Amino acid sequence: MKMHVGINVTDLNKSIEFYSKVFNAEPVKVKPDYAKFLLDNPGLNFTLNVKEEVSGNQVGHFGFQVENLEEVLQHKGRLEGFGFFAREEMDVTCCYATQDKFWVTDPDGNEWEVFYTKGNVESMTIDPACCATQPENIEIKPSSSCCS
Repeated sequence: MKMHVGINVTDLNKSIEFYSKVFNAEPVKVKPDYAKFLLDNPGLNFTLNVKEEVSGNQVGHFGFQVENLEEVLQHKGRLEGFGFFAREEMDVTCCYATQDKFWVTDPDGNEWEVFYTKGNVESMTIDPACCATQPENIEIKPSSSCCS
C-alpha cells in the first residue's frame, strides 16, 4: 500500500526539480501538465498537476518522520546543499510531541517538514502568530513551531 498525494503546481519544471531533490528520486512519468513520483521509502504515489494559479499551502503541511536526529540533520544538509533554505526547529513542543525538525518550501508555497519525535507531551502547543484558527480545546502557548 502506498499513500497518494496529488498537489497543484504552477511551474511543472521547477516543481520537478524541487521534488527530485527532496525525494532524491526522479519522476517515473512526465507529461506536459503532469508528473508522477513513485517512492518505496516512504511508500508514496506523489503527483504534480499543473494549474494556472496556486495560492500557498492547500493543506496544513506535508512531512517525513524519521528515526533519529542524525537523519534530520542528514536530510537538512543534503537539501541545503542544493541551495534550499531550511528553517530549523530543534527541541520544540508541537502537536502533542517534542520534536527536532526542519522545514523547506516548494516553488508554490507548500511547506515540508522532516522531523524526529523525541517524546510525547500532554498539551498541544501552537504559535498563535502562524495558525489562523485553533480548536477551542487546544492550549495555546508561544512556541517557535507552527502546527497545522
